[in-house]
Amino acid sequence: MYHLSKCIVQNSLFMAVVLVSLCLLPRRGNAAEYAITMDDPHLYQTPLLTAGERNARILKLLKATGKKAMLFVCGKRIASPNGKRLLHLWSQAGHLLANHSYSHRYFHSRRMSLKRFEQDVMKNHNMLLGYGAFVRFFRFPYLKEGNTLTKRDGMRRWMKSMKYKNGHVTIDASDWYIDQRMRMKLKQSTKTPLKPYRNYYLKHMWGRAQYYDSLAKQLWRRPVKHTILLHHNLLNALFLGDLIQHFASKGWKLTDADKVYNDPLYARVPKRLPSGESLIWSFAREKGLKGLRYPAESGRYEKKPMDALGL
Repeated sequence: MYHLSKCIVQNSLFMAVVLVSLCLLPRRGNAAEYAITMDDPHLYQTPLLTAGERNARILKLLKATGKKAMLFVCGKRIASPNGKRLLHLWSQAGHLLANHSYSHRYFHSRRMSLKRFEQDVMKNHNMLLGYGAFVRFFRFPYLKEGNTLTKRDGMRRWMKSMKYKNGHVTIDASDWYIDQRMRMKLKQSTKTPLKPYRNYYLKHMWGRAQYYDSLAKQLWRRPVKHTILLHHNLLNALFLGDLIQHFASKGWKLTDADKVYNDPLYARVPKRLPSGESLIWSFAREKGLKGLRYPAESGRYEKKPMDALGL
């Protein structure tokens, strides 16, 4: 049984050995580098851990790595004194705060105009201005960057006028869906074994990392510096340390989020419509690589295998 107490013990051990384990890893040619970017800090209650406990655990695990993450903030989820405290804790820990819109609206909706979308992003911008850790990166909700030329190019012009960079993701995944299903089972019984969710999560994240890295190598024949998309949720409060260890065991190097965005890849602009998804996926679609599903990632792709495992 892999319950909360075991998670705590394992994550404590992770914090004690992470630097040593990274030093002892064999050197591999062209080892991939990646940074953690995390979306949607929130305050809702979950089984096992309170909102404050979840946040504290995530920050503690990140501190053990000595690397800076980038937190993409959706304003409506933290619009309270406790939300402000959460952002201050991230800022004090040396991490970066970025814009993820205020209301997390679906940009591709016919009911969502360019003007309304810009106003919503600006509302969040004004909220974040008071934090010293704020950086002008914007990540589109659902990674949807415009399904018409008017929307796509309009937002690109707006971002340029506001000196924003696109908070692109190279490794997209469905950790949010695994978390959702795990929480549903925990609400039924807090004695639900956690190890199967941990194992599925690690396999899923590593699989998606390998997939997007393989697309990059097909496109450019060189390693790229990756941004991995995670969410500020119970799943990562429990297993982020395991994920970092797992990637380290494969030779992948964790680095600072702001340094990763210096890779020339992130200055390139895809031309395809609809615009969005993983940045690597967008260029792969533009290049005409075969076998690309749309949307690139969705909970529905994980439903069948998780059903089969009883998760």
